Amino acid sequence: MVACAIGSRRKTGNARVPEPARSVDLDRYTGRWYEFARYDNHFEHGRDFVTADYAKRDDGLISVINTGREGRADGLRPIARGKARVMPDSSNAKLKVSFFGPFYVGDYWVLDHADDHRWSIVGEPSGAYLWILKREPKPAVAVQHALLERVGALGYDLSMLRKTQH
Repeated sequence: MVACAIGSRRKTGNARVPEPARSVDLDRYTGRWYEFARYDNHFEHGRDFVTADYAKRDDGLISVINTGREGRADGLRPIARGKARVMPDSSNAKLKVSFFGPFYVGDYWVLDHADDHRWSIVGEPSGAYLWILKREPKPAVAVQHALLERVGALGYDLSMLRKTQH
């Protein structure tokens, strides 16, 4: 799910990924997120009902637990457990993620978020990966349109988005 992006030869949906727009309050950012839409990728292919749970750990890292259902609401539910560390001088908006032991190779950039942390747009430097996250599984239609507008304004190709079912 909202995992990580490792050096990619995938189609790029944004040739000029912007720097994160603002700092992130990690206390407010942690908790459960529901994936509203994403650029499809090999580690989430065919999954819906996708969530990401983030929690601060005692060692200063962030716990990452990603889940999704394969095919339908009662389909298999793979769980990916990882950890993330905040990159220095990034105002908590850039993280490195690891699902493979001590190797932090995945980029996770919070490109923008709501003031109240009700939504978040997550990408990485190559422009090949993108996630739109919400605090509730089914956002209002007006909110959906506003999020898609914001993603387009950030330079992303909206035709590459796959909406996630919940």
